[in-house]
Amino acid sequence: MKRIRTLDICLCAMFAALSAVGAFIKVPIPICPFTLQLTFTTLAGLLLGGKRGALSVAIYVIIGLLGVPVFTEGGGIYYVLKPTFGYLVGFIAGTYVTGTIAWGSEEPSYIRIFLASVAGLVIAYLFGMVYMYIICNLVLDQAMGVQTAIMTCFVLLMPKDIVLAAITSAIAKRLIPIFRKKLEGGEGA
Repeated sequence: MKRIRTLDICLCAMFAALSAVGAFIKVPIPICPFTLQLTFTTLAGLLLGGKRGALSVAIYVIIGLLGVPVFTEGGGIYYVLKPTFGYLVGFIAGTYVTGTIAWGSEEPSYIRIFLASVAGLVIAYLFGMVYMYIICNLVLDQAMGVQTAIMTCFVLLMPKDIVLAAITSAIAKRLIPIFRKKLEGGEGA
């Protein structure tokens, strides 16, 4: 069993905190507010790799479910009934995929990093869209059609996140070599 280093703990904690901060940098939009959470979770995957990045986001989600108000609309176990909770689960999966793709090359190109970011975005949005559709229709008894779910939870939100992914990818292109070197030249955690 590989031991967890202090650096790993500190970096995971830092990105968990950044994810929380990202939840409060928001622009209110009906149904699903625009936040910077996805930017920070994407950056976690890009800079920490798939496993560490996903762990940092999972820590953030667990802290919120335990009642600390770190989510966009508070915190607590009841949050699983919120239509937007699927995005939080999607952030974990998306961060893992983003990091795994980006770290799949010793020296990833900007294009690889950007495509890894977009893959993570798509996964986070798919989780969020499907969860919102299910919660609205089956739990909250608020009818939502498939077309509405796709438009509201995916199409309208994706363009701004693609722009942010392009910016994040440019930053990550410069920082990945530094993080890789500090994290022993590979993921391993």
